[in-house]
Amino acid sequence: MEFGGRYKFGAGRLAVWRALNDAEVLKAVIPGCERIGWTSPTTLDLTVQVSLGPVRPRFSGQLELSDIHPAERYVLTGRGKGGLLGLAQASARITLDDAGDNATILAFTAIGKADSGVMRLGRALIGNSAQKIIDGFFEAIGAQMHTKVEAIADAPSRSGPDVREQ
Repeated sequence: MEFGGRYKFGAGRLAVWRALNDAEVLKAVIPGCERIGWTSPTTLDLTVQVSLGPVRPRFSGQLELSDIHPAERYVLTGRGKGGLLGLAQASARITLDDAGDNATILAFTAIGKADSGVMRLGRALIGNSAQKIIDGFFEAIGAQMHTKVEAIADAPSRSGPDVREQ
């Protein structure tokens, strides 16, 4: 499953970067987040209870940052175990660009996959849930920062690194 989006934040890149990497902010904005904390300079451990339609699995896992260029970009890779539902994995490339007037454009592309236990719920259900969570996540980051965040319609794709190349 592939996801993506672009958002304009009414704050500078450094402020957005800091919010994206603040464990307390992340705990407040990740739906169902029960626990999150840095275990190394590039790794977070977390436990999240996710609502996937009729089921609410609890995933415990790890997020790892790579290709880190502070206040510009990084790749975030996550893996979680959801009990009987099995494993879920995702990788996202996140970039921050200046938008002028102390504003930032955050763009991301993500790829997620899950084993057969999760996939029995249906690709459409999981895809819709994931996109809603992602959209809500960025809006909630803006609320935590006390700044406006607006979704930007997809622009024509431009060539560049893809998370699949990682």
